[in-house]
Amino acid sequence: MPGTLFRYFLRRHLTVVFWFLVGVTGLIYLVDFIEIASRRGDIPGFRLVDALLLTLIRVPSILQQTLPFVMLFSGVTVLVALNRKQEMVVTRAAGISVWQFMAPFVTGAIIVGLTGLFVLNPLAATGMRKATEIEDQLKASKRLGRKDETIPWLRQISASDDVIVGGARVSPDGTTLEDAVFIHFGAGGRIVLRQDAAEAKLKDGYWELNDVTEIAPGQIPRKLKTVQVSTNLKREFVQERLARPETVAFLDIPSKIAAAKSFGVSTSALESQYHSLMSMPFLLVAMTLISATVSLKFSRFNQSQSMIFGGIVSGFVLYVITVLVKAFGSSGVVPPFVAAWIPVVVAMFLGSTILLHQEDG
Repeated sequence: MPGTLFRYFLRRHLTVVFWFLVGVTGLIYLVDFIEIASRRGDIPGFRLVDALLLTLIRVPSILQQTLPFVMLFSGVTVLVALNRKQEMVVTRAAGISVWQFMAPFVTGAIIVGLTGLFVLNPLAATGMRKATEIEDQLKASKRLGRKDETIPWLRQISASDDVIVGGARVSPDGTTLEDAVFIHFGAGGRIVLRQDAAEAKLKDGYWELNDVTEIAPGQIPRKLKTVQVSTNLKREFVQERLARPETVAFLDIPSKIAAAKSFGVSTSALESQYHSLMSMPFLLVAMTLISATVSLKFSRFNQSQSMIFGGIVSGFVLYVITVLVKAFGSSGVVPPFVAAWIPVVVAMFLGSTILLHQEDG
């Protein structure tokens, strides 16, 4: 009987999760398409087909972020349905403990988490890179669109040339800057030249600047079509320095971390992303345990709305804390391992403690 019940509850759980994912995917596609299509008039040559394609490749990234909520609502839905149909009462009367009863739901959460880690995450990382490339191509002619929240800056020192390099936007691979700024310093740390370029591409041993405006102290600005600025920066270094962690698949992050460490680049953001993804199955388990704490108690008519609402709020609070602590880990304030795992472990222990109290008093 335990094996039959396990398969039955697991199938029920995964079925509800699947339909929740279908519904959330459709909602994400619709909302994101409306948001992207509303900007069509600002981008020359942007067609409806481009909006449909851009939305499609962005969906996995957004869907990955909604997995904890999908698991929370799926757990509450399944357990409340089992309670109202008295299937839970019959199961408990047969001598099945809460831990045996929750085993298929925890197993389902782990299955969904591993699927998200090894299937959804590579699609999300690839989609993020492609979406950024498409947006950059569409905006290149007019330099339109929102700028990054933080402007990337690099400093290169070769011989007597000290240059600070910055840009308003950076390509996914980190080797192309838009609206680039090159500030040259001379002896005594004084600015001797500023170069503003529409685009700067990193080549082997030099930066290739296009549509350049050069400004030197006491001189009239000059317009140049192309300028080369020598550099000792390696392509791999710039890629590790400027690449976004969200565009790197889970299985590729360890090699990226090793490469970044070899160049002396901070790996806090990459490590936070790695541990955050690794802890995803356990975060889904924590969400399942939270849903169980408000759904396992038998109610003859309806579940207490306040309890269900409290469980949903608890899930949201856990997600917010997880994202907040991850930001601290990415900035180096908190060790990435601690930032990713502590909220998940604490939530799992709290959920288990409440279930123990409900089971044994």
